[in-house]
Parts: sequence; C-alpha cells; structure tokens
Amino acid sequence: MLRLYFNMKKKKIFNDPLYGLIGFDHEIIYKLIDHPYFQRLRRIKQMGLSDYIYPGAVHTRFQHSLGALYLMKKSIESLKWKGVKISDEEYKAVSIAILLHDIGHGPFSHALEGIFISIGHEEITLKIMEKLNVEFGGELGLAIDIFRDKYPRKFFKQLISGQLDVDRLDYLTRDSFYTGVAEGVIGYDRIIAMLNVVDDKLVVEEKAIYSIEKFLVARKIMYWQVYLHKTSLSAENMIYHLFDYIINEAGNMDKSSLPLSLQRIIAENNVDRQLEYFIKLDDSDILYAIKNLMDSGDSFVSFMSNGLIKRQLLKILLKNVKINSDYLESIRLNVEKRYRFNKNVLKRLVFTGEVSNESYSEKQDEIEFLLKSGDTIKLSEFAPMTSYSSKSVKYFVLFPEYA
Repeated sequence: MLRLYFNMKKKKIFNDPLYGLIGFDHEIIYKLIDHPYFQRLRRIKQMGLSDYIYPGAVHTRFQHSLGALYLMKKSIESLKWKGVKISDEEYKAVSIAILLHDIGHGPFSHALEGIFISIGHEEITLKIMEKLNVEFGGELGLAIDIFRDKYPRKFFKQLISGQLDVDRLDYLTRDSFYTGVAEGVIGYDRIIAMLNVVDDKLVVEEKAIYSIEKFLVARKIMYWQVYLHKTSLSAENMIYHLFDYIINEAGNMDKSSLPLSLQRIIAENNVDRQLEYFIKLDDSDILYAIKNLMDSGDSFVSFMSNGLIKRQLLKILLKNVKINSDYLESIRLNVEKRYRFNKNVLKRLVFTGEVSNESYSEKQDEIEFLLKSGDTIKLSEFAPMTSYSSKSVKYFVLFPEYA
C-alpha cells in the first residue's frame, strides 16, 4: 500500500482550460516536462505576435505540447479499444515524440525562423531529442525513430505529423479558444473516436466525413483570419527584418545591450555551438533586446524597435492580385522623401511578398477514409471532398506611413 502511494506521487495532474484535468501514463513524461529544455517552452508564445490583434493569444508552446500529448493519449486509447495492437513501449515512444515535437521552436515561434540558426525548427527538435536521449540513457531511441519516420508502423508518425495529426487538432482547438475565433472550433473528440488503422496506416471511418469537412474548413478560415492576418504579417515581418539587419548588415553596431546568449549566437558560426545558445533563448530575451534597441544610434534599428514596442506597425495592403510595379515605385519614392533612409534600408521598409493558404495538400500523405465495405479511399478521390485541395494565394506590400 505504501509503495502504491509512493508511485502515485510521481505523477502530476495538469488543469487544462480545454480538456480539464489531464495526466499521463509514463514516468519519463514527467521527467521530460520538468527538464529545462521543455520548461523553456513556457516562455515561447504559441502564436508569435498574434496578440497584437487578438489580446488573448498569449498561450504558449508549453500548453500546446501538453494538449497535443493528451490528444495522443486519447487517440492511442481509442485505437487500442478498436483492437489495434500497440505495445506499451510504442505508446511511451509516441507520447515522448509528440511531447517534444515543438521543442526546437525559437522565440516567437515561426516569426524568427531561420534568423539565429541556419536549420529549421524540426531539425533543431531532432538534435535536442538526441541530446536528451544521451542524457536519459537511450530511452528516447524509439521516439526518435518514430519522429524521423524510420519506424515501420507508419500510423504513429501520421499521428504526430500528418494532415490529420493531434498537433493540428490541438492547435486549432486551442488557438480558436484563446483568440475567440469561433470559426476555428473543430470536433476533435469525434475525429479521434473515428480513427482506425489499416495495414499500419491511419484511416478515418467514413461516418466522420462531416467532422473532417469541418476540420478542413476551420483550418482554412483560421489561416486567413488569424495566422495570416495582415497585422500579424506586418508585425512578424518587422521583427524578422529587424534582427536580420542586426545580424547581417549592422556589422559595426554596438551589440553589448543585447542578452548574452543572443550576442554569442550572433558571433558564432558553428551550428552545434549555436544550438547551445539557441536553447537558452526565449521571447523574454528578444523583448529585452527590442526595448534596449529603441534608443539605438542606428536609425533603422530604432525605428523598427519603437514600432514593435509601441505597436506602430508598418502599413500593409493585402490583395488577391500581384502588386502593380508602378504603384510600388510611387510608395518607395514617397517613403524615401519622408524618412531619408538609404537605399539598403529602404528595401527593408518597402517590400512585397505573398502568402498562401492550403488547408489540404494531395502532395502529402493523404487522409484516407475507411468505407463501410472495408475498402479505403483517399480524400482527393472521395467525391464529396475533392474541393478542399485548392490553394489560395494573396499578395502584400508593406511600408511606413508617409502621409
């Protein structure tokens, strides 16, 4: 009886605003959650700078990772209930993989991707998982194989990273909750209940068709209304260009006011050494840096830093057609006249770009439906669903107010 009580004390219960009281089944999960690498995710906002538009969007990668882990637990329970053979080692491994799937994200999530280190967040995640595997005596080996899609039972990887994975199920549910955008609400519980496995591949039972349709519609709306909101695009382009300029063009700038980890990562060229400093960076370091840079002697750095802190963002026009070159040139001339920035800086203040929204792609592993006959069919071949593979593109121009 005493031993039972002792073992129970090793487990914790988290009170999640979406799912209620949640807990997990393996001791290593709690050890990983307590690790400094994972605790860092408490200080990285899930949605970057989206709280400039949606004030409630201040939830973190830490919260999202726990939520995705919980949905993985529910998915495994559902599949096992349907007779899918899943060992405890596999369950533990896929739980570790989804818990750590975002551990490689940097400050403000996607907004500064590729700025401080030349590799993407998924490769950084893998490197961190390998470091943890050494620290935990090889206990993450199977999780790494699943994450790298090297494990023969493909449905585990599909649950982590696919077109209907628990990552998407959680972030759509969580982001719609914290932004208050009701159009993003999905029936995650019904989708999970309708999952099945055929030939070690993930399928969805045919009767979940309307839940999948709602999922695809919600994802498309959330991208245009939230993730690719024009004000978010302005803020994220500003913070990107600010630090890209500091790292690549402002060679003579005094960087002593920047956080030490940021100074070291800027000065370092070796990726493995950069990683040591990168995993110490979070949103607070970048905010500290931006606040210090508001009084910079570099006019561009000062302009962008003040704009970000005071929410005086670059003006953005978002259109369905490409920006007319004559119109763009007239903007450049007006901005140059108003601000007197040099040509190199001007290209960071007046520029165009494009964003795309593809709620479903036939190029990736497709969602497959399990028909009542026992056959499977891909979503792109399923007549009621073929309209969801279209890709939409919008074009933007960013520039400071000059009137």
